[in-house]
Amino acid sequence: MSDPAAARESDARFMRRALALARRGWGQTAPNPMVGAVVVRDGAIVGEGHHAAYGAEHAERVALAEAGERSRGATLYVTLEPCNHQGKQPPCAPLVAAAGLRRVVVATRDPNPEATGGIPLLERAGIAVDVGVEEPAARELNAAFFHRFGSRRPWVSLKLAVSIDGAIADAARSRGWLTGPAARREVHRLRADADAIAVGIGTVIADDPLLTVRGRVRPRVAPARVVFDREARLPLGSRLVRTAVQAPLVVVTNGSFPAREAALHAAGARILRAEGTEEALRALRAEGVHSLFAEGGAGLAGALLDARAVDRLIIFRAPILLGGGALPAFSLAPAAMLDGAPRLRVVRQRRLGEDEMTIYAMH
Repeated sequence: MSDPAAARESDARFMRRALALARRGWGQTAPNPMVGAVVVRDGAIVGEGHHAAYGAEHAERVALAEAGERSRGATLYVTLEPCNHQGKQPPCAPLVAAAGLRRVVVATRDPNPEATGGIPLLERAGIAVDVGVEEPAARELNAAFFHRFGSRRPWVSLKLAVSIDGAIADAARSRGWLTGPAARREVHRLRADADAIAVGIGTVIADDPLLTVRGRVRPRVAPARVVFDREARLPLGSRLVRTAVQAPLVVVTNGSFPAREAALHAAGARILRAEGTEEALRALRAEGVHSLFAEGGAGLAGALLDARAVDRLIIFRAPILLGGGALPAFSLAPAAMLDGAPRLRVVRQRRLGEDEMTIYAMH
């Protein structure tokens, strides 16, 4: 393609298709990333694939198998650097190098030091490799995976459903839904890609939530339910405790009420002792929680924000005005001066029925 601008747009278009394929692995691939791949020859897609589930064939292998002999002289678009190590599947980079491809376009390099090395291998095989096409989108798709290699705490997404005046409950603290069915379905989809779903004890006492994933998207592994509960006040009759045998339940305490902790443990809960939010998050990471989907309320939101431990803030705004006496979502968040408050980057906006979802990057 002689026009450089047209060539860049063509690369971006095929990489966007690969990213769309990768998203089909939502909730199924962790702790591995979601990956998509497309084989293009003479401007047409001749093979495509995605990593469907943890332990299943990798995207490159599926796409090349579909393309067959049409891979020779073709271009492979892949959302993550082909791996170069033996895991549950054989390494992809040698297979890609032997497929007769003319060119490989990679969205982003693999942050895993055990898996990297695929790009140099391809270049030594004489294949032209271009890196960085649609890289921001590729890194955002697997943000929790990338975060894992540079932090001792989980990737934290804080979700809050608020009224247009920023409240999460009315003056009477009534039970009920602020948002409509479409927004609630999206919350369940978001839950499905997390290792754990967290709330504060105030939310449990007020709402008695179940914190499971319900809807069309079913996760490969059910997320653990986490309650931040310093004094171990979680009621033994709550739905969380009653279902602790069916779905993992972790109660984070400060160890000051051992008798209550023992009762919760006897009912099936895992007790995790920690002093403060940062220690709690490190303890959860040590337990294998790489991505945490926190759903408030105001106390947990404030604690996470105060610890600067929120990576994505997800706001579902409902067209409801709650007025005086309503519970502000950020009443316990750290204060900021107008001239020093950071302007958050909008990652995504979407209308869901009458509600609007906005995802902000916090750092």
